[in-house]
Amino acid sequence: MNISAIKSLAVVALAAAPLLAAAQLSANVSLNTSYKFRGQDQTDNKIALQGGFDYAHASGFYVGNWNSNVNWLPGNSLESDIYGGYKGEAAGVGYDVGFIRYMYPGAGVANTNEVYAGVSLAGFGAKYYRTVSDQYFGGSKAGYLSLSYSTEISKGLTLSAGVGFTDFKSGTDYTDYSVGLGYDLGEGYSVKAAFVGANKKAVYGDINKNRLVLTIAKAM
Repeated sequence: MNISAIKSLAVVALAAAPLLAAAQLSANVSLNTSYKFRGQDQTDNKIALQGGFDYAHASGFYVGNWNSNVNWLPGNSLESDIYGGYKGEAAGVGYDVGFIRYMYPGAGVANTNEVYAGVSLAGFGAKYYRTVSDQYFGGSKAGYLSLSYSTEISKGLTLSAGVGFTDFKSGTDYTDYSVGLGYDLGEGYSVKAAFVGANKKAVYGDINKNRLVLTIAKAM
């Protein structure tokens, strides 16, 4: 490597140093008795190992990756998501806008891109996702509205609930729901039990069936 290249790399490193100092890298891993996405089974009610990484900057910008085993697509056993966006707060209201890509290696027809925007206040949250790829997981484009609430009911014990509405451009719309209790074990460990399901307007086998999903997680 010549002197000019070394100087260029040094300049880049010096310029990036303040950004790295103001950023935080975190990771997460969890073991789940099942994987439900928007109320629908992704692992046929079998164990799911999940995990990912997040890189957040003090300015509010973030990027991340999240992964899980799945078994609903022929020739595929992995979901790998990448996302990025910006979070902030205005007048006490949190906001979050970004982009997410869901990828299924070996089954590209299901790859899906969405943009999203959400707000949160005092434990309440609302977020809307919209398909920007040609298809929504191999089907018609869709919009998805998620409404959620969470509150700590005693030290370390959190109650959470949510409802979601999937609106297909062409297809049968449906509603999903969840309610759960999570407990903070300390040192990044937590456990959760959640009742998750969806209504029966769009049933393919029993993927919408109500499930009790148990989770043990570690945040790092």
